[in-house]
Amino acid sequence: MSLSFDGLPPLRDVVARHGLDPRRALGQNFLFDLNLTQKIARTAGQLEGFTVFEIGPGPGGLTRALLSLGATRVVAIERDPRALPILAEIGAHYPGRLEVIEADALKVDLAELAGGKPAKIVANLPYNIGTQLLINWLTADPRNPFWTSMTLMFQREVGLRIVAEPDSDHYGRLGVLAGWLTQSAMMFDVPPQAFTPPPKVTSTVVQLEPRADPIECDLAALERVTQAAFGQRRKMLRQSLKPLGGEALLDRVGIDSARRAETLSVAEFCALAREV
Repeated sequence: MSLSFDGLPPLRDVVARHGLDPRRALGQNFLFDLNLTQKIARTAGQLEGFTVFEIGPGPGGLTRALLSLGATRVVAIERDPRALPILAEIGAHYPGRLEVIEADALKVDLAELAGGKPAKIVANLPYNIGTQLLINWLTADPRNPFWTSMTLMFQREVGLRIVAEPDSDHYGRLGVLAGWLTQSAMMFDVPPQAFTPPPKVTSTVVQLEPRADPIECDLAALERVTQAAFGQRRKMLRQSLKPLGGEALLDRVGIDSARRAETLSVAEFCALAREV
């Protein structure tokens, strides 16, 4: 059997030996191209000295890339028990550096697992829970995030929403939240044919880093404002924000009540949240 760059068997051979077929119910789309998983891992920057959290490693292509590029510790959260023997083989190849937790990532407290030590999140996220996971990590402690960067793969549509600026079609609640707390950028796209099975959409890798000094704002109030504003995004703010004070609220902040939600900057949303 030929070996890959890291001294382990090719991923396709490993998957065939273990009979691990991707399951739609788990949102699984496997990446077999180790050059591509290396590219994702390199995008995360320096890995030595960091705990790296990976969600849904599956057969471990990205896991192998993270470890081969020097991640001090990789904590992989995997809910599919069929993948555990494969991950155990990778762990044996990198003794003491891979910890695998069999769990639903939505129920795992990564901040607690990080234990106050430098952490990054690098993952090809399952499409069905990717957005919710990102929101969970952004809002866990907005002023003191446990992560120093997140390098995450989403559907391209979600990536566009994360990095969206005002006055764009993709700008909405997710863009305001990400814009308030992070600096984000879409790094590169990944075509459907790179996956097994190929999804129906293009994927994209997004890099997020915490803002050093986010605008003063209460998370709960910001969520109320953005939910009201974007819940009726085609209406003027005097109408969509009526439950929160409407025209009077907008006058106090100095925002034209005839504007629409997608025209407001993050700073303006934060000003409304402070007033609310």
